Amino acid sequence: MSTIRNNWTREEITEIYNTPIMELMYRAGTVHREFHDPNEVQVCTLLSVKTGGCKEDCSYCSQSVRYNTHVKPEKMMGADDIIVKAKQAKQAGSTRFCMGAAWREVRENRDFDTLLNVVSEVNGMGMEVCVTLGMVNEQQAQKLKEAGLHAYNHNLDTGKEYYDKVITTRTFDDRLDTIHNLQKANVNVCSGGIIGLGEQHEDRISMLHTLSTLPKHPESVPVNALVAVEGTPMEGNERVPVWDMVRMIATARILMPKAMVRLSAGRKEMPLSEQAMCFMAGANSIFAGDKLLTTPNPEKNDDNHMFRILNLKPRVAFKGEGAHV
Repeated sequence: MSTIRNNWTREEITEIYNTPIMELMYRAGTVHREFHDPNEVQVCTLLSVKTGGCKEDCSYCSQSVRYNTHVKPEKMMGADDIIVKAKQAKQAGSTRFCMGAAWREVRENRDFDTLLNVVSEVNGMGMEVCVTLGMVNEQQAQKLKEAGLHAYNHNLDTGKEYYDKVITTRTFDDRLDTIHNLQKANVNVCSGGIIGLGEQHEDRISMLHTLSTLPKHPESVPVNALVAVEGTPMEGNERVPVWDMVRMIATARILMPKAMVRLSAGRKEMPLSEQAMCFMAGANSIFAGDKLLTTPNPEKNDDNHMFRILNLKPRVAFKGEGAHV
């Protein structure tokens, strides 16, 4: 019987990560079945409510003002338009609605007030509501919680040792501070990373070590494959092999058994067989919709086909968590 641990060592994680792939998938699948229905997948929708114009220098991101990409800065969407998108997402089968704004950090202004109202309304629709808005302090995290926020996404992106090769406009510790502020406000944390940034396997292990030794594991752990965007410093990076995705997902599943492990960016390039292997390795969450913020994602019909072929079923909202208000 697996136990929840927050004291994993680097050596233990390295041994798990380097397990022969078939044995690793079997071990992860066994853990997955202890804590989850293996045929159940959480379907999430991610909407960019404020696109472009970000002052950060994240080397992979299409929304940074520092790079000449296809993304043009836009004002934040109006509340009514966001609600329409939330209703469409629910009708299409999503049980979690995520909103992303290309901000460095949350500021106490009219846009933030608008989002607080939207969070309350989407929560009232019976959907898990998540936002990713950059850094937040304790007071802002508490306001989001009081508005009905279910989860907050704040990825580590990569391991601490490699972090400044990817981003220089904020520190790794800044990210951990935001996660601490959210957990102190009792907001579920969604935090994972991106592989394919030019990092080594040791950097991936480092990121997993940080996540799995937090006082409380993230409620969900997205595993993203870099989608190389023209105009960014990483536009020439090669596509991540599926085996790297499987290895990351399986290791995350073993380290953090209760977490939703999300097969996130990069699915557009993955055939159904590769996605199936990721589910076998312990992934049980995806983003639906033809776009992830600004990058391509599989179309609804493709995901519906995948669910039919693999006999998957959508996970209901707030499963095992009681009332959502």
